[in-house]
Amino acid sequence: MTAAAPALVKDIRAASRKLVREFGFLDKTIAGTDLSGSGVHAIMEIGLNPGITAKEIAARLKLEKSTVSRLLKSLQKRGDIEQTRSMADGRTFGLTLTEDGKKTFGIVDRFGEQMAQGALRRINGIGAGQVAETLSAYADALSARREPAAGPEHGFEIVEGYQTGMIGDVAAMHARTHGGIVGMGPTFESVVSQAMAEFMPRIGNPTNNSWCVVDNGEIIGSITIDGEDLGGNIAHLRWFILSERLRGKGLGKDLLLKALNHCDGLGFDEIHLWTLKGLEAARVLYEKNGFELVEEYVGDQWGKAVTEQKFIRKRP
Repeated sequence: MTAAAPALVKDIRAASRKLVREFGFLDKTIAGTDLSGSGVHAIMEIGLNPGITAKEIAARLKLEKSTVSRLLKSLQKRGDIEQTRSMADGRTFGLTLTEDGKKTFGIVDRFGEQMAQGALRRINGIGAGQVAETLSAYADALSARREPAAGPEHGFEIVEGYQTGMIGDVAAMHARTHGGIVGMGPTFESVVSQAMAEFMPRIGNPTNNSWCVVDNGEIIGSITIDGEDLGGNIAHLRWFILSERLRGKGLGKDLLLKALNHCDGLGFDEIHLWTLKGLEAARVLYEKNGFELVEEYVGDQWGKAVTEQKFIRKRP
């Protein structure tokens, strides 16, 4: 298709801005509710797609996971939505409307229906089918225009959430990397595996997440935030590890930033992590990003007495 005339593009852009204004998306609340625009869209998506996950909502609304987590928390607090465990996959939680949520959905749906019907009655010479077809084509084209962003300089992609094989891969990396400190027996790797196995069914909960570097199906770097196990609005940074071949490429910094942004977006007061004394590169990275060493102690939970360190980062 040839490029549209500049005057027509200008008219389309003006009409798009007017649509946003007329539907009330510049107001603090819209659609006859006390909800924001993102809240209204979330209610509609959950009402139209019962069982939809938080991750799917984030993708549809094109919002960061931390933003969606805050949004869903507010909708749960006001009693509009609830989480239910998936019957097909017990590790996944879907979202559904409560009875109050269905009433909110009805208000929003009627608002949209009345706006559309009222506007269509005022259009002369164009049928509703033509309007629907044209708007749909335009919306689809806007969506299709999004091209994958250029990859980072280091050439590796960081992916979010559970990845097949990550428990075994991450536990093995810990054993190979830290074996010289804690001993090369099975204890350390077993403890890491067991802790990860306990966490992974919870990874989809709004306060939790993991980020991994994957190469040909193998996890070669990872970091996790557990927002539930410590309580008290404290996040637990866990299983931060990189394969030797990734050192010096900036991936550690990138992974840590993903985790910190997640925590800050959810408003955690503090982030706690435990590590082993002697991992100086990691310590430098922690301290550059606001963590402070608050405690050292000798422990033998790994099968050999080692000095463990506790770091805390308070919310900026």
